[in-house]
Amino acid sequence: MNQSAKPWLNPMGKDQFQRMCDILAAPSPIGLEGAMTQGVLKPMLQEVIPSSWKLHTYRGNAGMMVDTAPGNDDAFSVMVIGHADKIRMQVRSIGDDGKIWINSESFLPITLIGHETQLFSEDPENPGSYRIIEGGTVEAIGAIHFAEPPMRDGSKGLKPTQLFLELQLHGKERKKQVEDLGIRPGDSIILKRTIRRGFAPDTFYGAYLDNGLGCFVVEEVARLISAEGPLKNIRYLGAFAAYEEIGRFGSRVLAQEHRPDVIIGVDVNHDLDAAPGVSDKHFDPLKMAEGMTLTVGSIANAGVNAIVQNACRTHGIPVQMSVCGRDTGTDAMAAVLSGIDSAATSVGFPIRNMHTISETGHTGDVLTAIHGIYQTLRAFDGMNEGAGIIADDLRSAHPRLDKAKSLAHGG
Repeated sequence: MNQSAKPWLNPMGKDQFQRMCDILAAPSPIGLEGAMTQGVLKPMLQEVIPSSWKLHTYRGNAGMMVDTAPGNDDAFSVMVIGHADKIRMQVRSIGDDGKIWINSESFLPITLIGHETQLFSEDPENPGSYRIIEGGTVEAIGAIHFAEPPMRDGSKGLKPTQLFLELQLHGKERKKQVEDLGIRPGDSIILKRTIRRGFAPDTFYGAYLDNGLGCFVVEEVARLISAEGPLKNIRYLGAFAAYEEIGRFGSRVLAQEHRPDVIIGVDVNHDLDAAPGVSDKHFDPLKMAEGMTLTVGSIANAGVNAIVQNACRTHGIPVQMSVCGRDTGTDAMAAVLSGIDSAATSVGFPIRNMHTISETGHTGDVLTAIHGIYQTLRAFDGMNEGAGIIADDLRSAHPRLDKAKSLAHGG
């Protein structure tokens, strides 16, 4: 296969990069994912999918799923899941001086200081309607002059309870100024920084690669299927899940609702080779710009992993093995957490600075995930002399280590 037929070896095109930007920019904090699923992904998909496909929506959450064969419950189904929710901060209380005290959720508090935010406040007079407040920044100490000596020399960090949102309020009754705006405990706050291209070739950075990138991959796989021709034997279920960051609750519902034969979770991974201060931990050497990652361990199914690896090898798609113990940490866990029999694995891409405003990725890694999953679907579709994979293929694919062959040094 020549380089022109390997998109991951070339810079991501302008239109495709813009789609990625649009998906990641959607304000979709945990529990309020509709801006991404309904506001961005739905119209984006409606432009390219055939009329025979269906977009599923749900009562209990803002997740969405694109279905290439609605109603065909006998078809072998593969659910590929990205999650639309973003980690967020929340209003905790309002101080007499107008400080809006917030929690830090899954952010390391020190990474938040000084960054601009968007606060989404439900209108108390019109529940269900939201307003946006911009111009606020996350603060804690106020100035180095107010910091204790251990904080100045770096031996002490910030506590989550020290964080507040600064809206530059002044004058009298600052607490009342905030309350009059209708800001209340529970209002969601997200970081404000859209992604942009980085300094090094084919890189990009910004907030919320976790996990707008997974949703972008799911959308792009659907786009490829639509453009390249239908899968004859495989039902593609491209899922955009809610609630991942607080326990994979949305994907559990999707798995239980649709009961796919295979689940592939798509989420960011770590560039462990470049991670500072962890060399003594001897992590698996995942590297940004070296290709997609494939989880081994935890609940990752060896039979599915073998098919993924073979499909990628056939098409020259680079794969890095990512070691997991008890939990993949992704929506690949949806099947076991919802108690259904589905063969699962997890695909990702190494990024740097996870859960910060400057998450950094490589477009080539994202493209390998898109095409790795797409070629895996085509491999499923072509198995059994073109009749497609069946459930019994997976039932008989569990490795038998009692039949392992002896391996000698060979020196």
